[in-house]
Amino acid sequence: MTGHEQILEVYGSLSERTGHMLEAAKESDWERLVAMEQDCRGLIERLKIIDARALNPDPHYVERKVEIIRKVLADDAEIRRHTEPWMEKLQALLGSARQMHKLERTYGSGAG
Repeated sequence: MTGHEQILEVYGSLSERTGHMLEAAKESDWERLVAMEQDCRGLIERLKIIDARALNPDPHYVERKVEIIRKVLADDAEIRRHTEPWMEKLQALLGSARQMHKLERTYGSGAG
């Protein structure tokens, strides 16, 4: 397998993972989403290493690489669309919990 074929294979794996991440986000399966995100990080690190060594790409390789990157970016945008409302709720809950903790420290935890 050539370096370019190997790179496209890793990009393909990355694209497949982001598709699964999107499914997890749509299902609000945050644990699965986080686990797959960690897999993606590993693939990206691998890409950084092997892509840096690839020289003289042919036009088909470049076209396929761009196509896969566009799909990954589209998946990422859609994942964000599903996760941002959840993140905002989580931030609000954490903010409320912090406020309650401050009030308890200031005024005590009960009226006894």
